[in-house]
Amino acid sequence: MAEAVVSFVLERVGDFATQEAKFLSGVSHQVEVAQTELQLMQGFLKDADARQGQDATVQVWVAKTRDAAYDLEDVIETYGLKVASKKKRGIKNILRRFACIFREGVDVRKIGLEIENITAKISNLRLSLQSYNIARVPTEIGGESFSQLHERQRLLRRTYSHVIERDVVGLEYNVEELVMHLVKDENRHRVVSVWGMGGLGKTTLARQVYHHKNVRQHFDSFAWVCVSQRCEIRNVWEGIFIKLVSATKEQRQDIKEMTYDEIAKKLFCVMQEMRCLVILDDIWSIETWNFLNVAFPNEQTESTILLTTRYEAVALPPNRNCFLHKLQPLNENESLALLEKIAIFGRPDIDSGIYSRMRELGRKLLRHCAGLPLAIIVLAGVLSTKNTIKQWEMVNENVYAYIRRGRGHEQEYEGALWVLALSYDDLPYHLKPCFLYLGHYPEDREISVSTLTKLWMAEGLISLRQQRQSLGETMENIAHNCLTELVERCVVQVGRSGSTGTIKTCQIHDLIRDLCLLKAEEESFLQIGYSLQENKATNPVTSSMVAKATPVGKIRRLAIYLDENADRLVSSRDETNGHVRSLLYFVLGEWRPRSEKVLLSPLTDFKVLRVLKVEDVDEVEVELPSEIGNMVHLRFLSVRDSKIKRFPSSLGNLICLQTLDFRVRYVELFIPNVIWKMKQLRHLYLPRRYTASGNLKLSTLGHLQTLDFLSSEYCDLNDVAGLTNLLKLQIRLSLPLENLEEILKSVGSTLNRIQSLLVYNGYYSVRNTSYEEQGNQIVSSCRHIYKLKLDGPTAELPKELHSYPNLTKLELCSCSLKDDQMGILENLPNLTTLLLISEVFEENTKILVFSKGGFPSLQFLSVFRMDEITEWRVEEGAMPSLWRLRMGFCSGLTTLPDGLTYLTNLKELTIFGMPRELHSRIQEDGEDFCKIQHVPSVVIGEPYDPPMQ
Repeated sequence: MAEAVVSFVLERVGDFATQEAKFLSGVSHQVEVAQTELQLMQGFLKDADARQGQDATVQVWVAKTRDAAYDLEDVIETYGLKVASKKKRGIKNILRRFACIFREGVDVRKIGLEIENITAKISNLRLSLQSYNIARVPTEIGGESFSQLHERQRLLRRTYSHVIERDVVGLEYNVEELVMHLVKDENRHRVVSVWGMGGLGKTTLARQVYHHKNVRQHFDSFAWVCVSQRCEIRNVWEGIFIKLVSATKEQRQDIKEMTYDEIAKKLFCVMQEMRCLVILDDIWSIETWNFLNVAFPNEQTESTILLTTRYEAVALPPNRNCFLHKLQPLNENESLALLEKIAIFGRPDIDSGIYSRMRELGRKLLRHCAGLPLAIIVLAGVLSTKNTIKQWEMVNENVYAYIRRGRGHEQEYEGALWVLALSYDDLPYHLKPCFLYLGHYPEDREISVSTLTKLWMAEGLISLRQQRQSLGETMENIAHNCLTELVERCVVQVGRSGSTGTIKTCQIHDLIRDLCLLKAEEESFLQIGYSLQENKATNPVTSSMVAKATPVGKIRRLAIYLDENADRLVSSRDETNGHVRSLLYFVLGEWRPRSEKVLLSPLTDFKVLRVLKVEDVDEVEVELPSEIGNMVHLRFLSVRDSKIKRFPSSLGNLICLQTLDFRVRYVELFIPNVIWKMKQLRHLYLPRRYTASGNLKLSTLGHLQTLDFLSSEYCDLNDVAGLTNLLKLQIRLSLPLENLEEILKSVGSTLNRIQSLLVYNGYYSVRNTSYEEQGNQIVSSCRHIYKLKLDGPTAELPKELHSYPNLTKLELCSCSLKDDQMGILENLPNLTTLLLISEVFEENTKILVFSKGGFPSLQFLSVFRMDEITEWRVEEGAMPSLWRLRMGFCSGLTTLPDGLTYLTNLKELTIFGMPRELHSRIQEDGEDFCKIQHVPSVVIGEPYDPPMQ
């Protein structure tokens, strides 16, 4: 991964040197020489990265190169920021400025020498790699050359059509669906793609289909080819052609003598004239497919190609007549059936007691496989050699190690991990650190995509070059594209999606996390610690699921897991903390420290920290020390959902901050007027309730995209005019605004660009018409929003809302709308998502009516905590496009609307927390079951029993 580190450092140092050249006076020549040396080093790192796993010498050199690049960036940026800080304090005279720098210990000559030393180190490392024939002639490694190693891996991965697995479970439906698409004559697909992560059984499924009786009867000729990552296109064509025509020895010789164009044309004609089935197993890149596709007919053919891949872009590229089959993990019963078939059945003299105990242990062990057939087969293979319950229990104690390596330490390619590692190896260099960053998160943790992408940006893992090449796309969009690509490559799984399909949360398979941590440890990318105690420093990763690897190089990132044994947030002083760039805390379970207050100290040890995340620490008060203002490299600071009462004014020194999240719990936070100094801020999250001395100045934050919450009491709405990149705004009207019409005119151009708006109208207990009118005036100034949330009393909606061209998502909470406002809602032409939460309509509104023709585009509806509603009517013709409905905790509803039967496009229905009477009516023998029996997916949660009076 040194290639990624050096590339990112080169970009950042280059940009810093260009933008802040005036602050690098005195060391600009040394910086230029260092950049040149890094550029020369780049050419050697792709090969060196690939070989470090097989050569300890190369591994050490790569680690030293990685460390040198990081150190160079730290030195240059630290110097530049300190000089910038002095200059901004008004020290104009050059001699006085440098005298001050000397007094502060920032010696220009010393810094220059430090940069020169690092540059010399990089130069020597480059010469060492060059002399070791890196990127030129492969060296012999343990009796096996690097090319031989790759050839052995290629042969091990090669698949064959004649190999039929005996132990196949859970593929029956998949086989039937694929066979149906292959043999149908009308509206048939030229290409059928099977997509899924490594180890899911794509090749096994393809074999089952390939040998299916109906398939063998339907097609005239067959070919199976395993497409490796480094395949020769001509060789693939030859292999297909030879098999389709059943070539003789003489014909094979003729085929070998054909030109590139001749073999492509011959194959094209054969597939056009005959009904052929070609299996392309394990395609890794869209480029490979595009090259191969030249020899495959697009039209006037009855031939079909079935391909398997881990990469969605290969499985379903644009402009192709293709059917995509996404292979899913096995469910619990299928997993157990597969394990039993290999590990239990066929054992002689097994009694019912041992059988039951093995099944019980098998269920426990299978939790670690998460339905991945490869992992289950590897685990079952290990268990099949264990004959006693005691031996099975020993496997249970170290299950990840057994799944990873298979039956024995020497059998490198029998375990599951090496197969999954191929997906990591195939990642482009810019995605590898993004993937490894996921290793910070605890097992089975659902990961917020919004937070993750901001962390990537803060760490500099999002390429600025990509941003320039993407026609002005924001870094946030580039980061989301990176996540999407990781999903498409099946190394990251989608958790929760938004109503428009946007990925909101993600997660990784347990074995992928195992791989992630193993690679992160090998690369010295991060370290995980548990249980910070008074006399106990951060513990390194000791989990049995991670192979013990000796870290080579400096640890740059720390994830601290706070469990029941932890009593503090930061360990005692540690000189190694001076290199740490990320410090992330995760609360495991219910953490209750002995002290009532914990101090984030000594943070001064973390001199180059870029990320500090202290979230969900709500059982104890956390105090941010004033020294945090010295952490001038910080890009990301979040104390979300933690109990913090004080916002130190020294935070104004953090001029590099991109994300500041102060959405604290339980307290009304006092915020000093220093945020205006953080001119690089892109995302600012303030608590819903806070105080300040006077108005918080925000007009200088020209990069700001997210502002949550702007208080009318402590902020000046005029400042919004300077926020020219603002996309998301949440505003709390706690005091009426004077001269609002004039203000809206001055900030109109900014408001007109906003995409997401939340207006919180005062306090729920107080109805103030001035708040409501001013809230509507603000909404009326944001005509290009796609998402709108109104929270608090709002008797009437803006009348022009129906003319907003982009409005697709609307959330209404405790609005107490008048009855006639439903007419405005129903006529919003582009609305696809509607969330109704708690007293949306006036208290005397008891009947909720969705009229004929209303909500023509609505796809998702959520009705939540609307206790005032006692009857819900859905007329025929209402919500014709609705496919997802969620309802919960509406205590007045005891029956479902009859009109649900009209919603023929409804695919998902979720009901939870409703009165017990309604839950009884929707059971299979209930009166309302007929209203929902047409819905394919119905999820019913627990009913709600109101507390006894």
